[in-house]
Amino acid sequence: MPNNLRLTVRQQELMRDENGYQTWRAHECPEELAADETALILCDIWDRHWCRGAEERLAGLLPRMNGVVQAARLQGIMIIHAPSDTMAFYTGSPARQRVLDAPRTAPPQELPHDDPVQPIDSSDGGCDTDNNSGTVHEGVWTQQHPAIEINHSKDAIGDDGRELFNLFAQRGIRNVLIMGVHTNMCILNRSFAIKQMVRWGFRVALIRDLTDTMYNPARPPYVSHEEGTRLTVEFIEKFWCPTVDSQDLV
Repeated sequence: MPNNLRLTVRQQELMRDENGYQTWRAHECPEELAADETALILCDIWDRHWCRGAEERLAGLLPRMNGVVQAARLQGIMIIHAPSDTMAFYTGSPARQRVLDAPRTAPPQELPHDDPVQPIDSSDGGCDTDNNSGTVHEGVWTQQHPAIEINHSKDAIGDDGRELFNLFAQRGIRNVLIMGVHTNMCILNRSFAIKQMVRWGFRVALIRDLTDTMYNPARPPYVSHEEGTRLTVEFIEKFWCPTVDSQDLV
């Protein structure tokens, strides 16, 4: 019997309060997904970053991330490692070849979708600490962080949305879970990330406790880094897709 995932998904809904004023409120509901129709994408969980704060916050998430990957794999979820700009490192690996070997499939016509302005300003690059590894936007990463286990006999490695669409079509993937960094940048905007997957018609959910933003509190709206991340998660829940907690997967 195929394994079904039992998740509690959260979205923000525009509702009217007791005085008739419109307000956003979180709404949670149970949902079941077929595990063999679900992929978990690990977005840009790199071995290094040019921003010290980004590296330190990721380090705190890595043990939980790896535990979720292992639990998801055991349940039959397909694991997609997507450390952008590092595909040369994985040349010839079975997990990378699995993506390249998938038959080319034309994606469907994209669904129209509004693209509202985000609630935080990351125009300065979003770093909240002195840089320790290079200049802003310099690609210092070389591979996925080694704290995340890759099972080359089952997993897939790819950073191109069209390539992953081919694989999903081959494997009958309809649902996409995503975790990693950074929520306001790559998690939303990569060719394999939330916006594109939503526009292709996949059922998408962000694992909200296993993500982090690039946000500097010295920029609008002048809140703490943690609050900036919370605002970005709520933005995604309002306009793009629901979120889930990693506890549902472990």
